Amino acid sequence: MYRDEYSRWCKAELVDFDLKRELTEIAGDEDAIRERFAASLSFGTAGLRGTLGVGTNRMNIWVVRQATQGIADWVKTKGGSQTVAISYDSRLKGWNFARDAASVLAANGIQVRLYDELMPVPALSFATRYYNCNAGIMITASHNPAKYNGYKAYGADGCQVTDEDAAVVYAAIQKTDVLGGAKFMSFAEGVEKGLIRFVGDDCKEAFYAAVESRQVRPGICKTAGLRLVYSPLNGTGLVPVTRVLKDIGVEDVTIVKEQEYPNGYFTTCPYPNPEIFEALAKGLALAKETGADLMLATDPDADRVGIAMRTPDGEYELVSGNEMGVLLLDYIAAGRKEAGTMPERPVAVKSVVSTQLADKVAEHYGVELRSVLTGFKWIGDQIHRLESKNEAERFIFGFEESYGYLAGTYVRDKDAVVASMLICEMAAYYRSIGSSIKARLEEIYETYGHYLNAVDSFEFPGLSGMEKMSGIMEALRKNPPKELAGYAVTKVTDFEQAETTGLPRANILLFALENGETVIVRPSGTEPKIKTYFTTKGKGMDEAKKEKEKLAAAMKPLLA
Repeated sequence: MYRDEYSRWCKAELVDFDLKRELTEIAGDEDAIRERFAASLSFGTAGLRGTLGVGTNRMNIWVVRQATQGIADWVKTKGGSQTVAISYDSRLKGWNFARDAASVLAANGIQVRLYDELMPVPALSFATRYYNCNAGIMITASHNPAKYNGYKAYGADGCQVTDEDAAVVYAAIQKTDVLGGAKFMSFAEGVEKGLIRFVGDDCKEAFYAAVESRQVRPGICKTAGLRLVYSPLNGTGLVPVTRVLKDIGVEDVTIVKEQEYPNGYFTTCPYPNPEIFEALAKGLALAKETGADLMLATDPDADRVGIAMRTPDGEYELVSGNEMGVLLLDYIAAGRKEAGTMPERPVAVKSVVSTQLADKVAEHYGVELRSVLTGFKWIGDQIHRLESKNEAERFIFGFEESYGYLAGTYVRDKDAVVASMLICEMAAYYRSIGSSIKARLEEIYETYGHYLNAVDSFEFPGLSGMEKMSGIMEALRKNPPKELAGYAVTKVTDFEQAETTGLPRANILLFALENGETVIVRPSGTEPKIKTYFTTKGKGMDEAKKEKEKLAAAMKPLLA
């Protein structure tokens, strides 16, 4: 079967020269042909994501057109404005994919609002809501290596699509022939007919105004003299992040030159993920050279931000996603109480795999902290539920351990633009009272306990990878460990059993241990890997780290 599909592609007019060349290059390589044509990229709540290249199991204009026809078929059942917003980041082929998606939608009679420059995930979520769209499309592979690209689909609420809607779209995709099934008109024709229009300056300015409205202590940055090093990691963050920081008074910003402008090859950081040290290395070197107070880096689609803070000895320490989530929750809650802007019955939201330290901080400030499944759409869903009761103002903050944060309800996905602003504002405030982010973090640990939250990943590449992952999860369900590292497993929570969790079903297992520590096992929704999340606690951080290493060693043979 895959051989027949390969032959069909060889005979087709593929338009893209790179695809034609690749077909020729793999002609005698059976494994390469099977890898590209024996399967198709599946469409889920995270949309599509895969390696760039030829075939049904790769990201290319034909797979994008097919997926967009699925979106079009779904949108046409929705009534409403019959409009879709589109944005794209700096990834290779990003503009090509965005343009072709617009062309397919236009051929289906659907209006398109397309950004005329690359813009991040939060800007796409905002535009989807601003123009009352039925859907949004973001061309991005987030923080994956350069060989990847992807396609995120959003609903009218600005959240990534639900499981139910993703299933409807996927069913429509499967009915659409990848090479000729999608309706298509040229981009020029779509523009001429008024079906494709660019996002206006009014929308862009409204986004910046919405971000800046989330300041907790407006004006604090103007006199703080904060010195910042910033890297957009060759992605979309440069324009929106620097614009907002300038507006709030952060003037001393040094950009990492090698990572300043869009570059889909990510030559200075092969894995452009602000969660890992290698991506921040150049920024850290520049921070030491300039004596910066903070070093910030946003990922290519600018929905995540990582930071390093200067310590009293002049060195720089990375701040984990959990630590920053707790710091921002603490800062926002304390600041809004002080300013008298805290809503009645305030709500914050975190994912189930994020730190339990946030529960302690929320309790201290009288904030209801809700835990939801991983994926920021579930945080967006909580905002939507509040909004449906005319209580959206109760939401003050949401975060995931994977460096995603949101303050405000103007978008429904994580936003590195507002997070960058609030991190700088927080640093400016602590400086103004003779403290620092580092000092406040230590105070939090001393007050509530030294919690460590760490994540390990096990990769399963290739066509058989998904089968291996499925087998491991099934084995853990059927025969869960009785003990880990000498600690009895006192409770196993299977999130596939929705009736026991009160949450939608999810492929997650949580092992609670007799000493209060936990291990969570979850296959990634976007990459061929199983992630393990460890929560440990000690009298100091060194003790908590030793506990984590013991648990990680115990888990390793179970995930081999």
